[in-house]
Amino acid sequence: MRLIGTISPDRPLLVVAVREEAAHLDDRLPVLLTGIGKVNAAAALATVLAQGDRPSEVINLGTAGALRPGWEGVHHVVQVIQHDLDSAVLHALTGRDYGTPLVVGKGDGPVLATGDLFVSEPAARERLAEHADLVDMEGYAVATVAHRAGVPVRLVKYVSDEAGDGAEHTWRESVDDCARHLANWVTSQGW
Repeated sequence: MRLIGTISPDRPLLVVAVREEAAHLDDRLPVLLTGIGKVNAAAALATVLAQGDRPSEVINLGTAGALRPGWEGVHHVVQVIQHDLDSAVLHALTGRDYGTPLVVGKGDGPVLATGDLFVSEPAARERLAEHADLVDMEGYAVATVAHRAGVPVRLVKYVSDEAGDGAEHTWRESVDDCARHLANWVTSQGW
């Protein structure tokens, strides 16, 4: 975890998993580098929000795998689900819901599936495509912490690969370009 800059109530906090995804962000806004995965993302954001100043909103920027052909570019997620938690079994055991879908945007937009699995197998991609459009490893955790803290949240993802065969190679080759597009999106917001 690394916080770059100072959080203030008049500016958003950019939450990014790794420095490669933040490579082209300037110093106008604070950036929280969380590390990869749901636990790192949740722990980092919860720690920072508990320390005092709250941002105007949390914006989770990052790369995502496409679960269907033809998805590319920047996407504003409207709903996020957790794909590696067996919610049905937990409900059967306890009678309570865990890991329910979270609404993080309005209008039309993709559903993001979050889990601690880098999706690079066609079978996993097909299974996830039944419920979501994109896949990442931090979005659900960031949204959960922000919602619980009462801070508005947005998930903005740039498609880095087609979550299937060769995704690891494609991500390594495309992450710098993805980071450039995400930085351009931030600049276009006028902060």
